[in-house]
Amino acid sequence: MPLPGRNDPASTFRNLDWATVAIYLIMVFAGMVSIYAASYDFDNASMFSIDEFSGKQLRWIILSLALGVVLLLIDARMYDTYAYPIYVLVVIVLAITPFIAPDIKGSHSWLKIGSFSLQPAEFAKFATALALAKLFSSYHFILNAKFSNYVKALSIIFIPIVLILLQNETGSALTFMALFFVLYREGMSGLVLFAALFSVIIFVVAIKYTDTMVMGMPTGEFAVLLMVMLVMIGKSAIYARRYEIGRNLLFGFLGLGLVEYILSLCGVNLPGLIINVSAIIIACVYIAIEAIRYRRPKLYVACATAVLSLAFLFSVGAVFDRLQPHQKLRIQVALGIVEDLRNAGYNVNQSKIAIGSGGLFGKGFLNGTQTKLKYVPEQHTDFIFCTIGEEEGFVGSMLVTLLFLGLILRVIKIGERQPTTFGRVYAYCVASYFIFHFCINIGMVIGLCPVIGIPLPFFSYGGSSLWGFTILLFILLKIDATRKNVLSY
Repeated sequence: MPLPGRNDPASTFRNLDWATVAIYLIMVFAGMVSIYAASYDFDNASMFSIDEFSGKQLRWIILSLALGVVLLLIDARMYDTYAYPIYVLVVIVLAITPFIAPDIKGSHSWLKIGSFSLQPAEFAKFATALALAKLFSSYHFILNAKFSNYVKALSIIFIPIVLILLQNETGSALTFMALFFVLYREGMSGLVLFAALFSVIIFVVAIKYTDTMVMGMPTGEFAVLLMVMLVMIGKSAIYARRYEIGRNLLFGFLGLGLVEYILSLCGVNLPGLIINVSAIIIACVYIAIEAIRYRRPKLYVACATAVLSLAFLFSVGAVFDRLQPHQKLRIQVALGIVEDLRNAGYNVNQSKIAIGSGGLFGKGFLNGTQTKLKYVPEQHTDFIFCTIGEEEGFVGSMLVTLLFLGLILRVIKIGERQPTTFGRVYAYCVASYFIFHFCINIGMVIGLCPVIGIPLPFFSYGGSSLWGFTILLFILLKIDATRKNVLSY
């Protein structure tokens, strides 16, 4: 019998979460079939031919399976022990990549190694997850204990983001923002996630509704100010635990609106933006007074939300103007502001046509007309889901969705049963990556999100992506398989 805590391959495979392995195998081979369908034409060779994208993907799959076995044979304690060195090594590679990587469509993110090309950003995901898990498992580390703990956690997350942005890979950089869900799981206030969501809403509304006017201001600004007022009313009522404060704010805002309306009927048109902003500022003063009066310091959150929301609203234009022209155009197309079906909106429009034409059961394997006629560019990589939707229909699309849902739920279950903080945090990092990639990729393909070049895990063609997600998942499987020996390490 092996000593407790020693690496025992037989024990690892005996305690392996085979349900997760089964989902992984189904997804990677279904991905290979989808890649063949996406790149197929009537002169194509066999699915397993090395000249086809599917054959090349099969090569990556075989290498990934071998890599997965190697990761399972490594002592689980090694991932904890060398988490920081791995992170530092990957950061160094990310830092030098822009200087040595060739220019590919304006991006310097791919390293040429012989006949292969690898994208370091994909491997930064597991390295960042390990480093974050190592930080949270440090002795006496509690995220909310002191502000410096937030600085450490955010530094681990943002260093790869900055380095990947320098490679001009915005999509890959954004995936690391998914790790904020991990911070929330480990104690970060939900107000941070609310602030992020509210910022996105403000940005979208302020950008989209600018052509029409309401009460002397653009409709977008009016809608944002109205939302800010409603948030102030709701938060004040909740934090004060006294409905009178919320009631007074409501009556105050309604009264202001009535006065503005009556004045407009009388031909007196006051600058609506200044009046409404002034009303919000006065409301903040009133809330601050009530916070002192009833000794409810949480009321200051309502004031802070209002002030920061106004500041963000007035900076939206400047932020939007600083984006690259193609980025602005993609956002405008996604929001329906601009209809550019020949250029920026072409991919998404053709993708939606392909998915919609699939109907309930699809056109059948290799029978997709949009796919065969190559209407959708990059359909074997970022837009692989449109091939699934066209050939397998709604049913096939739902099966893929259920596979991802099953995988994500399994990863979360694995995380919740971990006896160590390291294992739990790492598992939630893995789940967060999968959730972000799945939601953004599908949203991108059906036109709900701007096109930012994020692959669909295990389905999109590419060795770096497949290897990156395989490493993420199999390290977790190894940690989980040895959880019963945790007391020894």
